[in-house]
Amino acid sequence: MTAGDQSQVLSLLADPATFGYPAGGVRRIDTHISSVFLAGDRAYKLKRAVQFPYLDFSSPERRRQACEAELAVNRRTAPDLYLAVRPIVRVGEALKLGESGEQGVDWVVEMRRFPDEGLWDARAASGTISAGDVRALADLIASFHDAAEIAQGHGTVDDLLWTVEGNRADLGRLFPASAVEALDRDTRAEISRLAGHIAGRVAGGSVRRCHGDLHLRNIATVAGKPLPFDAIEFDDRISCIDTLFDLAFLIVDFMRIGRRDFACLTLSRYLGRRPDEPGLALLPLFLSLRAAIKAKTRAAAGARDEANACFAMADDFLHPSAARLIAVGGLSGTGKTALCASLAENLGAAPGALVLRSDVERKRLAGVPPEMPLARSHYTPDASRAVYASLHARASSALAAGHSVVVDAVYANPAERAAVAAAANGVRFDGLWLECPEEIRLARVAGRSDDASDADRDIVREQSARGCTVGEWQNIDASRMPSDTLDAARAWLRCG
Repeated sequence: MTAGDQSQVLSLLADPATFGYPAGGVRRIDTHISSVFLAGDRAYKLKRAVQFPYLDFSSPERRRQACEAELAVNRRTAPDLYLAVRPIVRVGEALKLGESGEQGVDWVVEMRRFPDEGLWDARAASGTISAGDVRALADLIASFHDAAEIAQGHGTVDDLLWTVEGNRADLGRLFPASAVEALDRDTRAEISRLAGHIAGRVAGGSVRRCHGDLHLRNIATVAGKPLPFDAIEFDDRISCIDTLFDLAFLIVDFMRIGRRDFACLTLSRYLGRRPDEPGLALLPLFLSLRAAIKAKTRAAAGARDEANACFAMADDFLHPSAARLIAVGGLSGTGKTALCASLAENLGAAPGALVLRSDVERKRLAGVPPEMPLARSHYTPDASRAVYASLHARASSALAAGHSVVVDAVYANPAERAAVAAAANGVRFDGLWLECPEEIRLARVAGRSDDASDADRDIVREQSARGCTVGEWQNIDASRMPSDTLDAARAWLRCG
């Protein structure tokens, strides 16, 4: 509902002379709650004088408060983008863009502008997002969630039901009533089933002041780094949520554009930096809620095919397939990591199996980033026992939450193979052992860069000298192309 006349303010911000630019030097972008004016290397965001059930920008003072809140919440992830809150000042009958500290008749958030092609929805369309970009973003989100303020009293069953009710009302105007009612019924049943778990997450500090709108269009690459921006400042029910509910929007958006590999990588990388396997019990619900939100926003934008696909995903997420555990072993350079990533994408509940990698877990236990090299002192038998014990405990926790797991480790020791099989605790377990000649493994290890593994050519030769024969797991020839290894593994896992 429109709650005020901002025509004079809009005219001021649309005028290139306001910013000292020639005619045609300002571009305007409108949403239902904001108008953004792009001028040179700056962007000026005006809150529109509107009122909805979830926000109230009806007065200049409310808009000023919202601008201040937007500046504060977004400086957590994008401090170099969010510069100031600037007043619109009246001078006689005219208006001008004032300076911070002056009294205004309206207010704008001043931001540093970035190239349009830096937006991740544009980068996704052009195919320029890399796996390295996704890992960097997941790392950033994990750190952001670690530092985010715990939000007491939020993220409750009632808050989730508020989201469900909003989805039902909006979807009911866009999709067949019977389908909307079925989704609403199943979603409410899932919330009821998980009510105790939801309460435990609230009590345990998993509900934090998050981003709240973490999808591809709200992420930009600036100076070579991913920066989430445009976080929700106007409603705590949207921003004060479970950290996995925050992450779920990004996962759904990757799946929406057909990049399930990036969705799966996002989850595994995030949990590799910030373990939270018990929370996976809630992930199908969170993904479904996010997909329903995406369905209505894509429908409103006229993207009907995408909206239909998102609506179908919202239903599918609530009916995940059974969990299973796969362990992939082999000497360094046999291609375990590539195989595990490919297997995980189509295994179990969305977005795919959690990949637990011994190289990454070793770095986490040492308190360093995955790609930071470790000294050989971190590779003692005791250190390795701790790594495998942690991997297996985390695998058991994820499986108990209903999520499939793929474990990537050497597994040359029979006791380690027995331990990972025991971690399955009743779910289906399969062990794969990759075989590959030394000369190929040497070449592969020599060609690695920016990887969590510290194995070098000397390690490969040491492993070869020790030798290893694994009879109880399925042996796979990994000497050919990775696609051949994947085909062989999938063929056996279907019938094994």
